Amino acid sequence: MIEKLAAIEEKYMLLEKQISDPDLVNTNQKLWLELTKEHASLAETVETYRRYQQTHKALAEARELAAEEADPEFVEMAREEAAELEAQLKSLEEKLKLLLIPKDPNDEKNVIIEIRSGAGGEEAALFAMEVFRMYSRYAESKQWKTEILSSNYTDIGGIKEIIFVLEGRGAYSRFKFESGVHRVQRIPATEAGGRIHTSTITVAVLPEAEEVEVEIDPNDLRIDIFCATGPGGQSVNTTQSAVRITHIPTGIVVSCQDEKSQLKNREKAMRVLRSRLYEKLEAEQHEELAAQRRSQVGTGDRSERIRTYNYPQSRVTDHRIGLTTHRLNEVLAGDLDEIIDSLIAADQVARLAQMD
Repeated sequence: MIEKLAAIEEKYMLLEKQISDPDLVNTNQKLWLELTKEHASLAETVETYRRYQQTHKALAEARELAAEEADPEFVEMAREEAAELEAQLKSLEEKLKLLLIPKDPNDEKNVIIEIRSGAGGEEAALFAMEVFRMYSRYAESKQWKTEILSSNYTDIGGIKEIIFVLEGRGAYSRFKFESGVHRVQRIPATEAGGRIHTSTITVAVLPEAEEVEVEIDPNDLRIDIFCATGPGGQSVNTTQSAVRITHIPTGIVVSCQDEKSQLKNREKAMRVLRSRLYEKLEAEQHEELAAQRRSQVGTGDRSERIRTYNYPQSRVTDHRIGLTTHRLNEVLAGDLDEIIDSLIAADQVARLAQMD
């Protein structure tokens, strides 16, 4: 571990020298920005490593003093100081281990979330709407922007399908473990007999891909234009504004009809298509990583049941890590940090175990 940290510190100092060069700023600003970003990403690790070195040196001095000092009072003080420094050193070691875990390159990206109703008909669609609101409220608490890219509502306010983007630094890192089947257990408003029903929705989470990350040949696309459909006879239904894009090599199909403008619908559909292609490319290139994730928090597969929301017991259970909280109302109001932090911590523990 120390060798890795020493190498990181050396690289950090080299980057510091490079980004301080005024010639680089003036001649190649793009490279300067890349190096500045890399330098910033190493800062916490280097700072923690330097604190570790300082604490290690202070501990050695305290132990030496305790061994050499004749005065019993000074010996006791040195021993107490050594005990405190040992605890600090252990804490810094644990932090350094976490900092050395390879970072997910997608963590800082915006996130595209797709929610679809599953088993349970209208009740599933109503719950899909509640989960969308839950994620939107959480995003609002983080001051992230929410933009709907595509949606399909039911007549009574449910969601058959909705695709939206959350724009904010670190959005993907907070949502990447939300993919899978979310199950709700409650008495539907339409249930006369008072019986508890179980319904499901699926959630898929994608890092939003930039244009430079995914090259799409226009010749590989089939673009169909049609009239939008939806309840209420909105004005979007009266013009040829809806767009369906098919990526012929992969068979991926994306539709968007929320905007009155055909151009805006096409732009939104391309954002979703780009991210789906990016996800597919990543999955093909990182089969080993996918195998590792299966042994950790979860597969990220939208067919995996990950969480149950039980209304009669006001209970939310995440099945992957065995976490249960009886704060259903707070969770649905967007208070997701307890669950998300626990999932991230469990993932870090599993990855640390694999590094040992």
